[in-house]
Amino acid sequence: MRKELTTADGRTLSYLDFTPDSTGRPLLALHGHLSEGASFAHLAEALGPEWRVIAPDQRGHGDSDRAPDYRREGYVADALALLDHLGLDRVVLVGHSLGAINAYHLTAARPDRFAGLISIDTAAALPETGTSPLAFVLGLPHTAPTREELVAACGPLGPMIAPALRPHADGWRLPFHPQDTVDSENLVHGDHWAAWLAADCPALLVHGTGSQVLTSEHAADMTTRRPRTTLVELATDHFVQLQDPAGLEKAVREFLSGL
Repeated sequence: MRKELTTADGRTLSYLDFTPDSTGRPLLALHGHLSEGASFAHLAEALGPEWRVIAPDQRGHGDSDRAPDYRREGYVADALALLDHLGLDRVVLVGHSLGAINAYHLTAARPDRFAGLISIDTAAALPETGTSPLAFVLGLPHTAPTREELVAACGPLGPMIAPALRPHADGWRLPFHPQDTVDSENLVHGDHWAAWLAADCPALLVHGTGSQVLTSEHAADMTTRRPRTTLVELATDHFVQLQDPAGLEKAVREFLSGL
């Protein structure tokens, strides 16, 4: 079920509560760039009634409003506002890419509120490359008069992004703003080791062995340096949940069964 809340600064934060009437344990799922909360629908179904999966469209994504900035503090504040709105504590976090960075910054900021952490293919340090790997989206239009025109204008990305396009006052729009996306991606680069190591709740690190973001050596280092952390490796690239949803679901279920 899609719901929304209004943040303290007046923005709409849209979120999916896959089983709003469930008495299952809460799991907050945070997506990556170019994605949205609906990307966790398959995982929510696989976890069944034992887990209440809540997946926001993070600021500037999906049905949530754009934000003045995309620094870590803002993403963290949005997630905490959502948990406050729902009255939830002792939540398990799962995040992919951008969402995983936000997830372990959440555990660092409020370790008392989280019972576990699942990080899907994201490093504890992301070096500056000089050019955003998402810079290609700057060539995409944010809106177009028709859905067909917008899909065509997205080129090779069109078929993948078509299901996520949104109606707009002037036609159709992307589920993200190109400039916002690049601004947000630029801000994930840097050293996040302190946040990764700040909390000691049980953690699962899922690594795609062909990842463009996380090397096997770095994944092993993250696992060794953080207590109570389990590493699972799957034969995928960075987009683990798209390439091996069954493998990811199995790893997540096994981890959750131990909490």
